[in-house]
Amino acid sequence: MDLRHLRYFQAVAEELSFSKAGQRLRIAQPALSRAVAELEEEMGAMLFDRTHRQVRLTPAGEVLLRECGVLFERIDESVRRVRETARGELGELRVGYIGPPTERFLGPLLREFRLRHPGVKVLLEERTPERVWEMVSKGRLSIGLTRPVRAHEDLGPRSKLLLEERLCLAVPAGHALAQGGGVPWKKLKGLPLILLARREGAGSHDAILAACHEAGVIPEVVRTPSLMGTILKYVEAGAGFGVVPECAVKEPGEVVLLPLVPRRCIPLVLVWSKDSDNPAADAFRELVLAWHAAGKLK
Repeated sequence: MDLRHLRYFQAVAEELSFSKAGQRLRIAQPALSRAVAELEEEMGAMLFDRTHRQVRLTPAGEVLLRECGVLFERIDESVRRVRETARGELGELRVGYIGPPTERFLGPLLREFRLRHPGVKVLLEERTPERVWEMVSKGRLSIGLTRPVRAHEDLGPRSKLLLEERLCLAVPAGHALAQGGGVPWKKLKGLPLILLARREGAGSHDAILAACHEAGVIPEVVRTPSLMGTILKYVEAGAGFGVVPECAVKEPGEVVLLPLVPRRCIPLVLVWSKDSDNPAADAFRELVLAWHAAGKLK
């Protein structure tokens, strides 16, 4: 038995006429009769009562007609879902991200994606940069918004630079330094510094140490918290000075950011698997790149 036999049966059952069903299906009546007879033989039951004047469904035929309706409706729904998935309109999207640099745009970006693809289930996972790269490379995340990680760049994921954020010195609002402009890296000498723990972002941590080294400064690191917000709380409390990307503070308040000179930046990149076969991830990547081209990620 195949779907062709069932569609032939359904047409005859709905028309209650082999000739009308043949016209509807655009096949010769003998071929249609033969297909129905083969179906009856395989089913082991008569599906039609045939006379010269009329064709009627048997009780078994009535059951099969109802089942055909359910079956073909399910098949049509399955085909629709397959096509929508292929277009990125259905499926699942797992987005890995790091918090502060994506906070400005990630919410609006996801809202637009959901409007365009309401059938896609979106799952968010905030992770360290290293963890995002690892999970994307293993297929546990569909796509990532994170920092570059040299140790994981050879794992296979592709990346696209989205923006670069300047490193700044975070100082208490009432401190004398807050009244000035840019701060040379060499002026960090002797200051109690608070840096994000290296396990939370090896790339940015190492970039800060490298900039200090180039300026001839041996940094006096007094705290290495796991969260950017904790760095700012320490600074606000007068426990030291933070070295953070410019995304760390959105508006001046109890903590002021001063650009470090010469300029040093840490990138934010989009990361995805080169072997991805997830249309939803492809659609999300296209939207992110469109926002990047339009300058909407800044």
